[in-house]
Amino acid sequence: MKTNRDEGGASQGVATAEKNISLTVNGKRHELAVGKDVNPDHTLAYTLRETLGYTGTKIACDHGSCGACTVLMDGEAVLSCTMLTVECNGKNITTIEGLEKRETGELHPLQQAFIDYTAFQCGFCTPGIILSAKALLDKNPSPTEEDIKQELAGHYCRCVSHYLVIKAILAVAGKGR
Repeated sequence: MKTNRDEGGASQGVATAEKNISLTVNGKRHELAVGKDVNPDHTLAYTLRETLGYTGTKIACDHGSCGACTVLMDGEAVLSCTMLTVECNGKNITTIEGLEKRETGELHPLQQAFIDYTAFQCGFCTPGIILSAKALLDKNPSPTEEDIKQELAGHYCRCVSHYLVIKAILAVAGKGR
């Protein structure tokens, strides 16, 4: 897990109670006053859902065990329930809502593939899985099935067969159908 502390233990880049923080979520900049808009103990998941209204980010276990809260931070998949919002000052966040093309409303190829391959059932954990898959495909456009399984190892879904998820991701990578 990345930390915002240097070797001497001093905080770097973490907002204090007297400051504002800035987050860019799905391309939209949000200025939040610490102590007013966001408390120092608010998680990124809480802030996304309750303060900013990005309800596609799900909170399930609330301690980083299930992957449902996964979002992209500066392109990396992170568990938003384990990160304090104040640690995210200046970061670019992508939620499931941010994958859709704003101009046309067209779904991201991963979103469409999950529909095409019925790679979800209740859909609760699907946003986190899709965002982890996007992070993987951004780094490795031609992953193997084993690469996909490794990337999704931290996701816990009670109702879907993961072979459909793998098929959907492979299809987007050009290895499916």
